[in-house]
This record gives sequence, structure tokens and C-alpha cells, in this order.
Amino acid sequence: MKYGRVVHGRLVRRVNRFIAEVIIDGIKEQVHIKNTGRLKELLQPETEVLLELSDNPNRKTRFSLIAAAKHGTWVNIDSQAPNTVAFEAFNEGKIKELGWLTSIRREVTFKNSRFDLYVEQNDKKGFVEVKGVTLENNGLALFPDAPTTRGTKHILELIQAVHEGYSGMILFVVQMKGCHAFMPNRDMDPAFADALLEASCQGVQVLAYDSMVTEEELILDRPLPVNLS
Repeated sequence: MKYGRVVHGRLVRRVNRFIAEVIIDGIKEQVHIKNTGRLKELLQPETEVLLELSDNPNRKTRFSLIAAAKHGTWVNIDSQAPNTVAFEAFNEGKIKELGWLTSIRREVTFKNSRFDLYVEQNDKKGFVEVKGVTLENNGLALFPDAPTTRGTKHILELIQAVHEGYSGMILFVVQMKGCHAFMPNRDMDPAFADALLEASCQGVQVLAYDSMVTEEELILDRPLPVNLS
């Protein structure tokens, strides 16, 4: 996926979950953060960041913070981007575990959950839940960076869908390069880690792909090994 007009900035501080102060062209601006996660290791004062200029003149903030520099590379933090990137990759047949699809739709409801993608492959139907990963530690991509009861609920209902004859997949989009594997962040959310392991045992595919991150684009790239133990 491609962004519109992107500019560089320097983070002053995170004000709250939604707002940060950033120096852009020598002027301090309040900007929207496109991620409500903790992002403590990324949004540190003086960090170089990327921001997208909004084309909506009625917005309270002109810019949205979409990426932060870490170890000389960009980490995309836009929580809306992984769904779009996954949708594009599935349409282009890049997810080799599924191959080419005959149909794909976004945001489809099943019982009490709304899954990110509904896919069909000839007569086989299934759901895909997409999770964006921004946390890295010693080369490991980790999710979540904060407890997520909603994420655990989605996994349990994906297991139920598999029991009813659908295929099920959880795709972790690692929004950076440089990771050698993916693991659930058990220390942060043991219930999520347990649910993910159970899902794998019940026939849900668990995949992780890293991404190429440039100043203007996010592209799904290569599969990563997944370690659920």
C-alpha cells in the first residue's frame, strides 16, 4: 500500500493514546497516532518519525504518524495498514499457503465477531484474521504489546468457525524487516498465547510475514518461522 504526501519529523513526546507532539520543519505540531498500542520502545523523545499529510481540511490534526525509526530502519506503526497490505497480497497470490483465491471480501461477520477477510478458493470457504506486529526484541517479532481480550476472543471464534467447516487463518503482518521469527508475547498476555496455541492445534493456520517499509509504502514480503511454544 502507498501513502500520500509523507514528511519527516522528530518526536517530542506522546501526549496520550491518540496524540503526539512532533517537530516538523522547525514547528511543533500535534499529530494523530495511527496506533493505540503502547509502542514504548518506538515512540521515544527525539526519535525520527514519518507522517502523512491529511487532505481533509476539517481535521483537527494535519498529520498522522505512520512510522518510527529503529536501528536505522523504519517500523510502520499504522494499525490500519496490515489489513490493506494483506488484502493486496492475497489478491496478488503472494500468500503461498493459500495460493490464488476465487473471491475475497473485507470485514465479514461470523456470529459475534467480524473477521478481517473472508476468502473462497473454489468450493472452500474461510476466514482470515490479520494482526499487525510492531514489537521486536532481539530479532523476535512479538504480539501483542498490550493485553488484548478482543484478540483472544477473535481466535476462539476462529476455532469455532473451523469446527463448522470453514478454513481459518491468523496472519501476523510484521511491520518491519530484520526479524528472524515470530512468537506470541506470553509475558504480556498469556491468555492470548494459550488461545493461539490451541487454535493451531485445532486446525487454524498461524502465519507470519515481514514487510518492506519505505518512506511511502508498506509491502508484505517474506514468511517468518512461527514459534508457539
